[in-house]
Amino acid sequence: MKKSDNSIYSICIASIKRSTILPYDFKWTRFYPNNAEFYSTYPDIGLTLLAEELIICSTIINSENYSVLTTRKLVTKDNGIMNSGKLEGSIDKLYGDFKGNLENKAVTFGLVQLADGNNLKYLIETGKASMVMIHGVRTSIRITR
Repeated sequence: MKKSDNSIYSICIASIKRSTILPYDFKWTRFYPNNAEFYSTYPDIGLTLLAEELIICSTIINSENYSVLTTRKLVTKDNGIMNSGKLEGSIDKLYGDFKGNLENKAVTFGLVQLADGNNLKYLIETGKASMVMIHGVRTSIRITR
């Protein structure tokens, strides 16, 4: 049975909150109570959403480098190059150096293999914030299979 956008959103947010240490005051990573908050916080990032589609979470460094997870897709803009894909039927591949221990960087990339076989990378803020994008993407993939 196909889940509604509200159901996908609620399950993903619950997973993020269970796995992320308080306080949720990260530099680049956030999750959203509604789409309006995203658009008011980031007016320069224009996402085209379907009628019922909801924004779950994001890692946004600037308008040229960001990843946004919605209830229908994952969108990444890396150095100005936009890529996106539907997560339905995708496979969660890797999370990069999400703890930030190896290279001591503030961000890393995760990787999803889309249903069509193409790879889509997404930004992950390292450290405690990493759980937001990792669990958002992982949960979305698991519940939309």
